[in-house]
Amino acid sequence: MVSPGPAPKMLASGIAADLGGRRVLDGIDLALDAGGLTALVGPNGAGKSTLLAILAGLLAPTAGRVLIDGQSFQSLGDRARARRIGYLEQQPACHWPLSVAALARLGRLPHRGRFGSTDPAADEAAVTAALASTALTGFRDRRVDHLSGGERMRAHLARVLAGAPQVVLADEPLAGLDPAHQLDVLGLLRDLAAAGRIVVVVMHDLALAARFADRVVLLAEGRILTDGPPARALDDAAIGRAYGVDVRRVNIDGRDVPLPWMRRPG
Repeated sequence: MVSPGPAPKMLASGIAADLGGRRVLDGIDLALDAGGLTALVGPNGAGKSTLLAILAGLLAPTAGRVLIDGQSFQSLGDRARARRIGYLEQQPACHWPLSVAALARLGRLPHRGRFGSTDPAADEAAVTAALASTALTGFRDRRVDHLSGGERMRAHLARVLAGAPQVVLADEPLAGLDPAHQLDVLGLLRDLAAAGRIVVVVMHDLALAARFADRVVLLAEGRILTDGPPARALDDAAIGRAYGVDVRRVNIDGRDVPLPWMRRPG
């Protein structure tokens, strides 16, 4: 596992965002600490991906600010921010016939100088460690476009991890994956959090969020509806209000897991 360095702290304060003339986020306050996996959930259009892009520094908020260890994104600059924050977009694609190792090396770009790598040995060690942590050591020379969906997602995670970020932000990394690969990816993300990173994952599956997340932030209509441990954040009232559905619950290994069961009338 590539070391993320000292445990980071991240703070989003008063975040608002307007897209296409519509306010999609309003009054978002969110403090993030290392050591636990945070699931960002909510119905379509709730603002999950927009919030994640703001946390990554890819989208400027209409109002509010984001700090990492007390520093604003503006004071950090793009390269310094890219060294500290790793972002995995929805359904990442590789448009060139790159090997898995070559894709992972792209994660080292923020650490390079103007004329290339300043420490090639450190870059290669980071790539090797990232491939090992994603169980892709034996795939390093395979072409990314020849991999399965789950393997490709792990290859893009290796790219993120090769940069040794303190913060990992993943936007719907489970989309299009079968159940086995969903479990693999979530297990890896949980391990990254346990190793001392801030890890925030946009998810749709409430049962998987309840099982794997240490904290759930439920967005609805651009605001935080609930925020806390899964059992509290995903209670019946909150799920009903956000999604308009009733749930059934099962207890699995001591975890209360909500299963969306029936759409509410109207």
